[in-house]
Amino acid sequence: MIRDEPLVLGIETSCDETGVGIVRGHTLLADAIASSVDQHARFGGVVPEVASRAHLEAMAPTVERALSDAGIAFGDVDAFAVTAGPGLPGALMVGVAAAKAYALSLGKPLYGVNHLAAHVCVDQLEHGPLPKPCVAMLVSGGHSSLLLVPDVAGDVRSLGTTVDDAAGEAFDKVARVLDLGFPGGRIIDRMARDGDPAAIAFPRGKYKDGTYDFSFSGLKTAVARWVEARERAGDPVPVADVAASFQEAVVDVLTQKALKVCKDNGVGDLLIGGGVAANSRLRALAAERCEAAGVRLRVPRPKLCTDNGAMVAALGSELVASGAAPSDLRLPADSSLPVESIML
Repeated sequence: MIRDEPLVLGIETSCDETGVGIVRGHTLLADAIASSVDQHARFGGVVPEVASRAHLEAMAPTVERALSDAGIAFGDVDAFAVTAGPGLPGALMVGVAAAKAYALSLGKPLYGVNHLAAHVCVDQLEHGPLPKPCVAMLVSGGHSSLLLVPDVAGDVRSLGTTVDDAAGEAFDKVARVLDLGFPGGRIIDRMARDGDPAAIAFPRGKYKDGTYDFSFSGLKTAVARWVEARERAGDPVPVADVAASFQEAVVDVLTQKALKVCKDNGVGDLLIGGGVAANSRLRALAAERCEAAGVRLRVPRPKLCTDNGAMVAALGSELVASGAAPSDLRLPADSSLPVESIML
């Protein structure tokens, strides 16, 4: 850690986690998170109004905890970064408003950054500077994206995305079909360890259609129909086998498409980020296939894959280092901010 590098505080409120991270350069000093997931569990998914209120209640305490964890005073912060989009509109507004207030009160620059680019940038806190270029696959509850990243602070290009359900969304919906609870990703990952991934031949949407896009809606429906057919027949549902077979169908498509992008674009480095990147089978299969293809794989530790303030601070730090001009304090929250817009 270089002491004269700027100290950046990042705020993340795009969905149901209030995240506050503090970094200096590529060194993570604090990563405080307050999650409202338990408040959403009884609804089987995230309720935007509940998330927004939870952010309001958690913001100040989470900032104070991050400052304490980093061992710094509020006035030591050199710049602020905040997720300006994409995400839930109300949730984003809470974070953006708080970041504006903090920046204005201290007279410090503010960087409104892209949530997806931040998921790419966070890996630098663990594995150092990103190769230029690299391919990034972001998989979460709201996104399944394949990106070409020549420069995370200045040039991120979308090559493929989901045409319907994102991978994480499909995990949640299948978990609901199996009555496993919410959020579904971690539960299905755990259940799948006792199942046979080859037990049921679930479909692989858009597997070899020549595009870099994803489709998981058909897979989700196929699982639901298979389970319903078993129940109508009075047969027990082998939950572990269903979970394992569904999970295998998802990670098979994800890794196949990601390596296709690497091969087609002559890129030898693949980064996987987003909440689904914490999935143990995705990490294992990606490592296996990347090794066979001669592609170097980078995946942050699971805590940095899910939404967090550290990733926002990391991208803010990268923008400061690149000499990017800060955002105007009138910056909006943009729920549909395209990934090519790295900052507002």
